[in-house]
Amino acid sequence: MRNRRLQAAFLTLAIALFILGIKFTAYFITSSSAIFSDALEGLVNVASSILLIAVVFISTRPADQTHPYGHGKFEFFSAIFEGGLLVFAGVIIFIQAGARLWVGPELFSLNTGIVMIVAAALVNFALGYWLVTIGRGENSPALLASGYHVLSDCWTSAAVFIGLLAVKVTGLTWIDPLIAIALGIYICFIGVRISRKSLGALVDERDVDALKSLRTAFSLNRTPGIIQLHHVRIMRLGSYHHIDGHVVVPEFWSIEKAHDETVRFEKKVLQSYSFEGEINFHLDPCRRAYCSRCDLLQCPVRQEPFSELKLTPFEELVSPDEPQK
Repeated sequence: MRNRRLQAAFLTLAIALFILGIKFTAYFITSSSAIFSDALEGLVNVASSILLIAVVFISTRPADQTHPYGHGKFEFFSAIFEGGLLVFAGVIIFIQAGARLWVGPELFSLNTGIVMIVAAALVNFALGYWLVTIGRGENSPALLASGYHVLSDCWTSAAVFIGLLAVKVTGLTWIDPLIAIALGIYICFIGVRISRKSLGALVDERDVDALKSLRTAFSLNRTPGIIQLHHVRIMRLGSYHHIDGHVVVPEFWSIEKAHDETVRFEKKVLQSYSFEGEINFHLDPCRRAYCSRCDLLQCPVRQEPFSELKLTPFEELVSPDEPQK
């Protein structure tokens, strides 16, 4: 897993440097503010790629005495930093384009600039799609953030292409800095969105999609005696998830029996879950109040017949309170 992530990170850096050279060359040839905005975003890609390599080295290290939950959260730092760089780049683009719009832009060699930007966009699209695929396969927030950022860079290049084409057709050079201003605002928006999502994961904000995936895994692997689940929480550690929850088991089970059955249940759930991880369950006795929900037919204390085994409602699954009987 680590080697594959490192290969992706090093390849991302190499391609980012190549694309950066193309874009800045196009800027110096054309003097286009729109191309400058695209090139500055490319500079962010290079800085993020360097950080990505360091983060992959750190985040894939195993847990130790000083980091008992591992080092996976470092991946979120990478994504937050990348978002911050994008916001900074967006502000610089906005200021530079505003100044060019004020004094009146002058453009050169638009045909060459258009060809170079289209070539860079095609390479970026291939890289971004590949990074997202690898990021999903490895459950890596850092690779996913880089992939989505690179794909968003394609939209930036597309806007630059349309702007330069409009300048070429109409001869109105003020369109170029106007496009750059719009791109600066867009890049700031993307940066804020990336940072916001990663910051939420860093402070263990509830991930509804992950909880729903876990809920499905619980449902697929429930066995007689695993009566009900509630107060389920997920701590995201990069691609590794630490899961806490309460499970209701028959009150007449011995400690040994309850332990063995829940451990068996945990292992089955993790095999069906989308992420690597661990589960720690707190055991609650049924107190003869869940008979209609319990499909353990050989029960010496049953007070009413089993009715139906239902998928635990989402709000009940995450509620810290004992579910209604």
